[in-house]
Amino acid sequence: MADTAITVVDAHKKYGGRNGRSALAGLDLTVARGTVHGVLGPNGAGKTTLVRVLSTLLRPDSGRIEVAGYDVLTRAREVRFRIGLLGQHAALDEELGGHQNLEMFGRLYHLGARRARARADELLDRFGLADTGRKAVRQYSGGMRRRLDLAASLITEPEVLFLDEPTTGLDPRGRTEVWTAVRSLVGSGTTVLLTTQYLEEADQLADRISVVDRGRVVAEGTAGELKALTGGDRIDVVLRDAGQLGAAVALLPVPKDTVSVDPDRRLLSAPVTDRMAALSGVVRALEEGGVEAEDIALRRPTLDEVFLHLTGDDGDPAKEAA
Repeated sequence: MADTAITVVDAHKKYGGRNGRSALAGLDLTVARGTVHGVLGPNGAGKTTLVRVLSTLLRPDSGRIEVAGYDVLTRAREVRFRIGLLGQHAALDEELGGHQNLEMFGRLYHLGARRARARADELLDRFGLADTGRKAVRQYSGGMRRRLDLAASLITEPEVLFLDEPTTGLDPRGRTEVWTAVRSLVGSGTTVLLTTQYLEEADQLADRISVVDRGRVVAEGTAGELKALTGGDRIDVVLRDAGQLGAAVALLPVPKDTVSVDPDRRLLSAPVTDRMAALSGVVRALEEGGVEAEDIALRRPTLDEVFLHLTGDDGDPAKEAA
């Protein structure tokens, strides 16, 4: 379809032979052109395997998989001409300058000397690195390196760009710099498939998000639609005295089995349906019961809560996926 950049139907990939581990177990995915599509999942869910299959670095065992309108098995060469890939680790020469790195990548892509130099100039300017293009990459900050790495993945002006955890290890400033660069790409028409260990990153960047678990997509939608799956709005109550947590749970006008308790933060949290009625009811119940609250707030669920709700993973959702 003309408006579809990536199509994955019933993709399977197993490591270790017939009795090995399934990294992809019937995964289905559709990514619209000119969008950022986020892929989230716990450790071993199959995110990186998916990127490797889509970028023709790994052959699937079965399934129909198309990128930019071409089958990754029968038309792999055409796929490679139309994609860019930014892996988890920078592929830059530390001793060369930013301009030299980009020019080198251009020559490796057979652009020719003049076009490679011109393309390096264009990309350095686009990513705010023109003033540092002659400086050795080893002198770059983390955010600058990642922006340069992103620029290198765009040498051939790809239709589809795969970003596999692009901001791993960056500080908040560096992540913000990369986010700004990604938004500019989509504004110019590039389709981006993003895997990330930062749920906030998917919330900030992705038009749609697929949650992957055990090699399958278990949920998909906008960030708002996924958050609604956990029960809509929540009310958080922070008490002044952690010793009153039990009394507060008994007083809250919500089903008791829906209340989560965090003693270290003196926090109670529960899903609610009627926002204002719940807020006034909780305030009144605590006042009448003599329980003093330090803070009460209504909020939407976070993607962290959605992630844990959908995958049932009790580990760290920020781990690198296989």
